[in-house]
Amino acid sequence: MPGIEVNNASSPELVNPTSLSSQVTDTSNKGEQPPKRWTRRKIILWLGIAFLGLAALVLIITLPVVLLRRHPPDHPSYHVKENHPLRVVDNFPDPGLLEFNGTWFAFGTNAKKSTTNKVHVPVATSDNFQNWSILVGHDLLPEVGDWEINPHHWAPDVIQRDDGKFVLYYSGESKIHQPHHCVGVAVSEGTSPIGPYTPEKKPLACPMEYGGAIDPSPFRDADGKFYVSYKADGNSVGHGGDCNNAKKPLVSVPIMLQELENDGVTPVGDPVQILDIDESDGPLVEAPNIIRAEQGIYYLFFSSHCFTSPGYNVKYAHSTSLKGPYKRADRPLLRTGDFGLESPGGATVSHDGTRMVFHANCDLIFRCMYAAAININLNSTITLASF
Repeated sequence: MPGIEVNNASSPELVNPTSLSSQVTDTSNKGEQPPKRWTRRKIILWLGIAFLGLAALVLIITLPVVLLRRHPPDHPSYHVKENHPLRVVDNFPDPGLLEFNGTWFAFGTNAKKSTTNKVHVPVATSDNFQNWSILVGHDLLPEVGDWEINPHHWAPDVIQRDDGKFVLYYSGESKIHQPHHCVGVAVSEGTSPIGPYTPEKKPLACPMEYGGAIDPSPFRDADGKFYVSYKADGNSVGHGGDCNNAKKPLVSVPIMLQELENDGVTPVGDPVQILDIDESDGPLVEAPNIIRAEQGIYYLFFSSHCFTSPGYNVKYAHSTSLKGPYKRADRPLLRTGDFGLESPGGATVSHDGTRMVFHANCDLIFRCMYAAAININLNSTITLASF
């Protein structure tokens, strides 16, 4: 318009909208990246990582609880030096035990020697249960029964009967069923626990459907009745593997209980089964021994796993009835590692439940006898004690 001057330098420049949009886009690309999209693959990956993390957390929390339930902490008695069992007789496996007139007697599997004239049933004695002496050359069973061969006598034990004589139970190898064993029985000629003993003409127990029988242990109940427990030797007819019974199907290896007449020799009725292997025992159970505590509770001591393996042990179970059922303890009384022992087993406990003898590996090739004190607690657990 006339009189008005237009200043082109200060006038606003008209901007193309398309160009502006392009400029904005370019500016944003130089600064921030647009948000990334969550693909199905990424979602699955992160969910998997989260699941694994959660599973690991649950495992960390629950594993110690499970382990404690399976392997509860040892009783403090296992860490008391004074409770350590004593090594008392070398080369003396599967010891039986008897106290008579203030003297302790232990009876063992015959020594591991190559001679054919070795002692069939050796004996050791002690006045205080801590210092033992083997009666060198003394044989409780100078002559063996007609049904058995001369060597290989295992796990003997002795009990006294009312006429003052003693009855010896042992495992002998059958002539007609070699190498299987049967339970033999012999009666003392006099009234001394060291014999000599005269064997019966026939074995007391020989169930060949189980491959024979071994590890007899006598017991007299509160009513005066005599019994003998023993292992039906099922693993001897197993399908191979550890102690010939590690390959499935596993063969039954029961602990049997046989009532006897007052002579300690004559069976009364048929034997009854009071225990058998379970998944914690490996190929076998053996070496039974029964006592009755003051509370009227029966305790069955036994070993499981193969005696040549580190798993061999001393277990126990209890029952309000002699014939069971027996409830197993949560922990073996003794196992490899306890007090530095290797493969402890074959235990026999005194009638009053305060003393125990057993064997464990020693000197690489032998099994030595150990002596220990024990406590039977009111909750039916058993712990080692000091003398």
